[in-house]
Amino acid sequence: MIYLYVGLGGILGSLTRYLFSIFGTYLWGRNFPIGTMIINLTGAFILGFLTNKLAKTKERKPQLFTALTTGVIGSYTTFSTFCVETIRLIEVNQYLYALLYFILSAIGGLYFVHLGLKVGLIGRKKEGISHE
Repeated sequence: MIYLYVGLGGILGSLTRYLFSIFGTYLWGRNFPIGTMIINLTGAFILGFLTNKLAKTKERKPQLFTALTTGVIGSYTTFSTFCVETIRLIEVNQYLYALLYFILSAIGGLYFVHLGLKVGLIGRKKEGISHE
C-alpha cells in the first residue's frame, strides 16, 4: 500500500514542479532558471520542516510521512534538473549566471533546510519534544 501513497504523492509533487517551472519561465524567460531554483529552495524548506514537525506522524503513520517526504517532496525537487541547467548555462557562456545559480541553489538549499528544521520545531518544544 505504501507504493500507492508514494506514487500519489509523486503525482502531486511532479505536477506542482511542472507548474512552477512554467510560471518561472513566464516571469523570467529562459535566461535564468528561476523556477527550478524556487522549487529546490522551497522543497528544501518543506522537507526540513516536515522532518521535525511530523516526527510523531513518522512513528504513528510512517506511510503518510513517506508519501509526503519521498512522494511529494522527492518528485517536487529537481536536483538533476538543477545540474543540467547549470551545465546549459555554462555551454552558452553564461558563466556568471551559472555561478550565481549554483551558489544560490546550493547555499540557499542548505539554509532553507536549516530554516525548515527550526520552524518545524516550533510548537514541538512546548510539547517537550526535542529534535534528537
